[in-house]
Amino acid sequence: MELKALRCLIEVVRTGSFTRAASNLFVTQPTISKMIRALEDELGTPLLLREGRGVRLTDAGRVVFEQGQAVLAASARLQGELESLGQRVRGPLRMGLPPMVGTAFFAPVVRAYRERYPEVELMLTEDGARDLERGILAGDLELAVTVLPTAREELATQEFSSEDLCLLAPAGSVWSKRQAVAIGQLRDEPLILFNEGFALADRIAAACREAGFSPRIAARSGQWDFIAELVSARLGVALLPRRLCERLDPRRFTWATLNDPHIPWRLAFIWMKESYLSHAARAFLDVAQEALLVPAKG
Repeated sequence: MELKALRCLIEVVRTGSFTRAASNLFVTQPTISKMIRALEDELGTPLLLREGRGVRLTDAGRVVFEQGQAVLAASARLQGELESLGQRVRGPLRMGLPPMVGTAFFAPVVRAYRERYPEVELMLTEDGARDLERGILAGDLELAVTVLPTAREELATQEFSSEDLCLLAPAGSVWSKRQAVAIGQLRDEPLILFNEGFALADRIAAACREAGFSPRIAARSGQWDFIAELVSARLGVALLPRRLCERLDPRRFTWATLNDPHIPWRLAFIWMKESYLSHAARAFLDVAQEALLVPAKG
C-alpha cells in the first residue's frame, strides 16, 4: 500500500473534492483518481462513492480513512527522526498558514528562514485555521498557525500575536468618524465574512447569535483583500484585524474598533503535542521568535 495513495484518499475526503485535493497535493486530477482506483483494486473493495459534486466514504473507506491518518502521522514522525540524525537543517517542512496571516506577518519570516536554511524545502499550504488543525492531526502538516482558542487538546500551541477586530466600512458611510462599535449595531448591516472553516468567521457568527440576531451574510471569501474590495464596492461591511485595516487606503475605507464584545485575533503556532519536531520545524520557530518577538516555547 503506497503512502501517496493514502494521502490522496485522505485529501479528497478532507476537501470533499477531487479538484481541490489535486490542487493541494500539486498533482493532476487524473493522477488522484488513478491512485485511489489502484488503492481500491489492491484492497478489493470500493472506498469512495461520488455523489453529485461531492464524495462519500463507504464503510471500508471510513476504516481506511481513519487508520490512514494514523499511518501518515507515524510516517511523518519516522521521517523527522531520521532527518534529525544529520547535522544540517534540510529536507521538507510542510507548514500551513491562514491567508491573511501570511499577508500580515510571514513574508519577512519566510525570507529570513530561506536565507538561513536554503536546503529546506518550505511547502506552504493556505487554508482556514480549523482546516489547518485537521491537517496537523492527519499528519499532512508538521507546523501551522491557528486562531486561538482551539478545542484540539492534542495540539501544542505557542501564541505570537493578539489584536483587536475592527469594523471595516466604505469611506463616507454612516460609520465614518466612529471610534468604536458594538456588534449589536450590525444587526441590519449586510456582512462580508470569511469562508466556512475559517475560525474568525465562526467567532463573528457566534458573537452575532449571542447578541440576539443572525448575521445577514452578503458574501464570503477566503481572501481578506477581496473582502476589502467588496466593502469598497458597498456590498456590505466586514470585521477584520486592526493590522489589516491599517494597510488600507483611508481615502476609500473607514474603520472602528469592535469593543462589544471584544473579540481578540489571537494567533499561535501549533504542532502535535508530545510529537517529534524536525530540525527544520524547530528552526522555523526560532526564526519566527526572532522576527516576531514571540516568547520562547517551554
